[in-house]
Amino acid sequence: MECVAEASRRLPQQQTQFGGRLRSGAPVITYAVIALNVLVYLFQWIIPGLTNSLVLAPVIAAYEPWRLITSAFAHSTGSILHLAMNMYGIYIFGTLLEPRLGRLRFAWLYLLSAIGGSLGILLLSAPMSATLGASGALAGLFLATFVVFRSNKQALRQMGIILVLNIVLGFVVSGISWQGHLGGAVTGIIASACIVLIPRSNPQRSRIQLVLLSTLSILLLVAVYLAAQGAK
Repeated sequence: MECVAEASRRLPQQQTQFGGRLRSGAPVITYAVIALNVLVYLFQWIIPGLTNSLVLAPVIAAYEPWRLITSAFAHSTGSILHLAMNMYGIYIFGTLLEPRLGRLRFAWLYLLSAIGGSLGILLLSAPMSATLGASGALAGLFLATFVVFRSNKQALRQMGIILVLNIVLGFVVSGISWQGHLGGAVTGIIASACIVLIPRSNPQRSRIQLVLLSTLSILLLVAVYLAAQGAK
């Protein structure tokens, strides 16, 4: 048995299409993100005043920086459609992206897109405007899917349905901003490019991806800090 275990450890690790660790089974990160959003939504109904403590307003971002993340997991209690459409989008794009990118890279992409959405709000929204929802992160996943499936025209046409639904949703539900969508989308493009555009033939692909994503994370956090200070 020890010989078998040792041989298993020495086998080359199977990788996804873009260098992540290949895993069988359900897209765990996608389901975890959806579950967390739904759980927060339930708590918003149960705990009085919770929503107000989670939303992001540029003027208070420097004093309560956790809102940059919490606002991406809270949704409008005035319409369950807000939550339902975002979760549907995350499910669609998560099940497309996570198996191809791997869990770590997908989780990194999602969080960077969420923070990028918050950065867009800090830079482009009115100081007192309050915003919440996973729409910025979803926009990042949406544009990342275009990068990953850039040569698959049929998949790109199908993804247009989600784009139209989210544009319509932006006019129907309050608290959703194009600024967050734009920030998340731009970040999603850049983050996915850091993962996808490194040739498979490059023996240092995983290391290059790690360096690029780490650099993007640092630059994004610095930009968020400066934008929050400027919005005070």
